[in-house]
Amino acid sequence: MANETVLVTGASGFIATHIVESFVRAGYNVRGTVRSERTAHKVRYTFQEYKDKLSLVIVPDVAAARAFDEAVQGVTGVIHTAAPFQTEVEDKERDLLRPAIEGTINLLDSIKRCAPHVRRVVHTSSFADILDVSKGDRPGHIYTEADWNPMTYAEAINESTPDMASYCAGKAMAEHAAWEFMATENPPFDLVTICPPYVFGPVKNATASLVNLNNSSMDVYRLMSPMSKPSHAMPPTSLWVWVDVRDVAEAHLKAFEVPEAGGQRFLIAQGTYSYQGIADILRDNVVEVRDRVPVGKPRSGLGDVYGIDASKSENVLGLSYRPLEDPIVDAAKSFLKLEQVI
Repeated sequence: MANETVLVTGASGFIATHIVESFVRAGYNVRGTVRSERTAHKVRYTFQEYKDKLSLVIVPDVAAARAFDEAVQGVTGVIHTAAPFQTEVEDKERDLLRPAIEGTINLLDSIKRCAPHVRRVVHTSSFADILDVSKGDRPGHIYTEADWNPMTYAEAINESTPDMASYCAGKAMAEHAAWEFMATENPPFDLVTICPPYVFGPVKNATASLVNLNNSSMDVYRLMSPMSKPSHAMPPTSLWVWVDVRDVAEAHLKAFEVPEAGGQRFLIAQGTYSYQGIADILRDNVVEVRDRVPVGKPRSGLGDVYGIDASKSENVLGLSYRPLEDPIVDAAKSFLKLEQVI
């Protein structure tokens, strides 16, 4: 492990920052990809205490052919988190589907051609790959790794399809493409896919600010921002399943290390939540924002919605999940620090 270098693509991201930290703490050297030197500088700032264990490579366009040829050389493992995330786009195919699918295939192709020592690739997928958006709240259904988002390519690029649904389909198609690559190309490495839902927790990446938070962080912050008031209406919950970002990071580390994980897909999730529940936690535990958080209907519960079974991740990867209070309180503290920067 001391001499092993693991590549983490998209190393500046919210989840990726925690993944990088998990690997360097476990003793690995990490090489990260970023899109610009400016971003590289911010990532180095984030990991000042680990500067001797972190190196960075600039990959401006993950969808470009041979984009990862340089980055993959000499590594023994690859954690692929880089993917486009936009909820409003001009061209669904150009901006969402092709970058997600081609970026994944380009990476796997580069590894096969240029990185003979790689033994495993861990691909950050999403609960979007599992969720059937067309079924809505789907009371009584328990989602597992056996479920797949059924949206077709033609449906995903249709102008009438909401951009968020197209994004979800693009994530699923990228994962399908990864498994198809493994089946048809038969590379010397194996593949593990990680499928987290809404991810909450502290923001640690130096690229973050209160105006460009990732979506799940922004959804928490809007409940406690200075613009929020107790009298405001509680926003509707659109995705009912969550996980702590630190548990997601641990899942990637275990997925790389545990031999039995090879060739498997893992749903990484703690359980269900609602924005009402998050608001209750903020009011109960974060005194600085108590007079900002919408009151709504405290302790009103979830209603009848789908559930999840993430027992495979517990049994194979040995994960144990944090309660919702942990990521919400820690996220709030990180947002309050960001408020001081303004």
